[in-house]
Amino acid sequence: MNKKLAAALSGGAALALALTGCSDDSAQADEWAKKVCDGVQPQVKKIQEANDSINEASQEKNSSADVKKADAAAFEKISGAYKSLASAVDNAGPPPVEDGEKLHADAVDELRNISAKYGQLQKTVDGLDTKDQSKFAEGLQDVASQLDTLGKSGDKALSKLQAGEVGKAMANQKGCKRTGNAPGV
Repeated sequence: MNKKLAAALSGGAALALALTGCSDDSAQADEWAKKVCDGVQPQVKKIQEANDSINEASQEKNSSADVKKADAAAFEKISGAYKSLASAVDNAGPPPVEDGEKLHADAVDELRNISAKYGQLQKTVDGLDTKDQSKFAEGLQDVASQLDTLGKSGDKALSKLQAGEVGKAMANQKGCKRTGNAPGV
């Protein structure tokens, strides 16, 4: 069951990396992209580490209590990473493009919403009963379903943010370059 959680989380990691594939030759776009990208890489690393801990917990013959602890800690870490991503985008301000203020506000709102949803998942996992294996498995299945929905929950604002002029500038920033083992966007 925990393997479903791990698979569903890959969608969330891809969403975090949506900021990493982002083009403009202008100095303003480069400056804006640097502000965002400097805050991206550490958060993407945290999300990947959290995903790895869930994968690890699902691979081993861990007790329900250990799985619960690993999953809750991972969701807390992912929630914090998305909150930090929202802050990085928010602190950079609107990108220097047409409709930049709306793109900025939409992306920040989306990242904060994702952070809150992962926080809710952490609370859900914390509340699972590990004494009843059947109820625990059922609870994990519900969490995996919520993760799947969250992973598919649209990264439209982020996609719009990374498109066009600003996208090229972001792609050129060290903090927004994809690492070799990062999932594609």
